[in-house]
Amino acid sequence: MKKTKLEDFCSRRMETSPIPVVTVQTAPFDDQRPGTNGLRRKTAVFEGKKNYLQNYIQSVLSSIDLRDRQGCTMVVGSDGRYFSPAATEVIVQMAAANGIGRLVIGHNGLLSTPAVSCIIRKIKAIGGIILTASHNPGGPAGDFGIKFNVANGGPSSDTVMERIYHVSRKLEEYAICPDLRVDLSRLGRQEFDLENKFKPFRVEIVDSVEVYLQLLRNIFDFSAIKSLLTGPDQLKIHIDAMNGVMGPYVRRILCDELGAPANSAVNSVPLEDFGGQPPEPNLTYATSLVDAMKGGDFGFGAAFDADGDRYMILGENGFFVNPADSLAVMAANLSTVPYFRQLGVKGFARSMATSTALDRVAKAMKLALYETPTGWRYFGNLMDSGRCSLCGEESFGTGSDHIREKDGLWSVLVWLSIIAARKQGVEQIVREHWAKFGRNYFCRFDYEGLDPRAAFYLMRDLESVISDKAFTSQKFAVGDHIYSVERADNFEYIDPVDGTVARNQVMMCSSLQVVLGPLIAIALKISNVHERTGRRGPNVIT
Repeated sequence: MKKTKLEDFCSRRMETSPIPVVTVQTAPFDDQRPGTNGLRRKTAVFEGKKNYLQNYIQSVLSSIDLRDRQGCTMVVGSDGRYFSPAATEVIVQMAAANGIGRLVIGHNGLLSTPAVSCIIRKIKAIGGIILTASHNPGGPAGDFGIKFNVANGGPSSDTVMERIYHVSRKLEEYAICPDLRVDLSRLGRQEFDLENKFKPFRVEIVDSVEVYLQLLRNIFDFSAIKSLLTGPDQLKIHIDAMNGVMGPYVRRILCDELGAPANSAVNSVPLEDFGGQPPEPNLTYATSLVDAMKGGDFGFGAAFDADGDRYMILGENGFFVNPADSLAVMAANLSTVPYFRQLGVKGFARSMATSTALDRVAKAMKLALYETPTGWRYFGNLMDSGRCSLCGEESFGTGSDHIREKDGLWSVLVWLSIIAARKQGVEQIVREHWAKFGRNYFCRFDYEGLDPRAAFYLMRDLESVISDKAFTSQKFAVGDHIYSVERADNFEYIDPVDGTVARNQVMMCSSLQVVLGPLIAIALKISNVHERTGRRGPNVIT
């Protein structure tokens, strides 16, 4: 007698033995305290140290209350860097063993950080794990990282990160289903029977772009942007995905959906080592974009970091928009975006290391301005409480309350909306902004890969210098000019929502001059950074 489909399915389920759940003994590591962007280490540490990856994933999972964890949904994605597929498999195996009921994973494991935040919020997941080290180099000799975003779609709070670290310090075992194998290349649902589990464990492989694209359609006027990119006065754009996760998003959204020519997207194939270059959207590393824009053939250029949450904007002939100005220009022109016309603008926020260009716009618009420590998690409370609509930081990160992460492609679409509405180029928009609001000068000197001990003592001694009462009356001579210290403090932030306090965010303010060169010279003299680190200069100047 011929079996029905249901009978055939049931018999196959019975013939397949349940996948065993295994408990593995381990010992804690003392270096698994997550930082601002999760846990980042050399790839060789995650790949080569026995149980290093498993310990941290168990710490993340165990930080979730058992009652909330059982049967819940989590999101998993990566920026495509080396070791991501192997790490994703371990995460799947451990999530199953720890009672997670459902994982939603991007096709081939790929999801941008903004897309992860979007999906978490869309499906009401308990959180998400993102495998990324942002702008850090990839490949076997590069870096690897693990971020845990919570239920609002944003990065873990200080409280959650401390909980993860606390678990990691006492960990003695982890749970895993080593025989569980998932096919990341096959879209759709995959189910697995586990020992001692009543319900099957489910994995859903989803289109990496679609849910995020649907969100953007509801935010922007796609027809206006499409007319800008395809009309008789077509704006020619040059978008560099830097061989990170953003390639599929740029091709699908800017090219297929909004009509930009296919050759507008460059370096759009995700590579495990990002083509051998740090996926860092700045003037130092995005040199191919800078050179292309200097040629004058394109009116708008942008680059993204590996996981797509940060960006850089260039105008015709290579006109550079620094991150603080970009944030301020967006704030002053939010009315060009339907989302903000419909919902209104509640307030702005910026990191304390970002220039006060945004403050000028907030004052003119009579809106609240919040100054936070560095770290996107501080913006989450402001947005969740309805205090903030737009926020940004000094490292080319900008976003709004549409999700709870910084969002590079969203930022590019805001800029294209402004250009379409004002019918002006990037440089003209920025210069008119300066004429209306005034200009703030902004510069970053980044010293990367310093010896941790030297860096610790440098910052300790610098704090001691600027905390001295006599420092605020000190004068410094540079050339023919004398500069006086106007204010010096160790920045402290009290969250207006929950009252938590963040301290020891060192900051020094001197009287701002038209040219930053003398102030840089003073900062180098006070910190003595070159002598103490053996460096001749910064890795990156922005």
